[in-house]
Amino acid sequence: MKKLLLILLLFLPFKVFAYSTSAKAVILMDMDSGRVIYGKDVHYVQSVASISKIMTAIVAIENSNIEKEVTIGDEVLKAYGSGIYVQIGEKIKLEDLLYGLMLRSGNDAALVISVAVAGDTDKFVEMMNDKAKEIGMKNTTFNNPSGLDEEKGNFSSAYDMALLMSYAMKNKEFRKITGTKDYTVKTNKNVYKWHNKNKLLSSYKYTTGGKTGFTKIAKRTLVTSASKDGMNLTVVTINDGDDFNDHRNLYEEAFNEYTSYRVLNKGEINIIGENYYDKDMLYLKNNFDYLLTENEKYILRLKYEINKKRHYKSGDKVGLVKVYLGDKVVHEEDIYVGKNEEKKGFWNIFLSWFKHD
Repeated sequence: MKKLLLILLLFLPFKVFAYSTSAKAVILMDMDSGRVIYGKDVHYVQSVASISKIMTAIVAIENSNIEKEVTIGDEVLKAYGSGIYVQIGEKIKLEDLLYGLMLRSGNDAALVISVAVAGDTDKFVEMMNDKAKEIGMKNTTFNNPSGLDEEKGNFSSAYDMALLMSYAMKNKEFRKITGTKDYTVKTNKNVYKWHNKNKLLSSYKYTTGGKTGFTKIAKRTLVTSASKDGMNLTVVTINDGDDFNDHRNLYEEAFNEYTSYRVLNKGEINIIGENYYDKDMLYLKNNFDYLLTENEKYILRLKYEINKKRHYKSGDKVGLVKVYLGDKVVHEEDIYVGKNEEKKGFWNIFLSWFKHD
């Protein structure tokens, strides 16, 4: 449950937490706000192995009808390593291939998906890199849809992969697939029963999804997500020999030390001392929630910046509210004006926002 936070200007010392892992690089991120709760070498770049299949999945989901039937072609002959072992001529839905990709890390599934969505694998890889740029993955290069790295692998960082997981988990279909423990598929040639390689789905009750990875070059890589009490977190570890335990321990520390607070409420706002628009109504279009420790509650503050426009109409942007944690801006939200004569109609608009949450 979200807690509505009252902003107080009282400074208290921070408590130091004992987050640690055996990973070469690690990040613990709030998927909703993007806040980095803990990190080590978060921008370190190396081959990331099969966790790159998260990008393969989201690109396929966003760019194709996953209900369409796919006929397995010759591209499957190029696959090696982990697979779901589909055969040439086999007919299977794209959705089923995505389950094989995410649950069993099928390299054959990755190749088939790339051809089914883009026509050829090279074009699909271009789509993967375009999506990486779109969501702010600045240290990432994809060279294939599987993550295999004997020839030319996929390179990324813990930070970029956390951005990717945060983005992908906003997609309903992706969330369903990555959070599935077991899946059965019947095709014209075979019946498949797949169990998710992400052990946390079976051993840690707050787990909502993730993807495993391993090659001799990358070593063990792992992305997972977990949710509790309104907190939605992701952990990424790169080259971590004890990854599942490390992920569980990081989640437990964060869930114990942090609480999710509703800092900004969408809808009408009242700003003390603001009277330029007092005949009309100022409002926000979005909520903003943020994770805070007990001490951090007291160093959070809001700063409103209002532009006094001589001519304006309903729906115009007239200002900005900045959320500060200490001296750092952690969020900005636009402020809009609603003309007084339309104030009654605003409530219908306001209620419609909640219907679409």
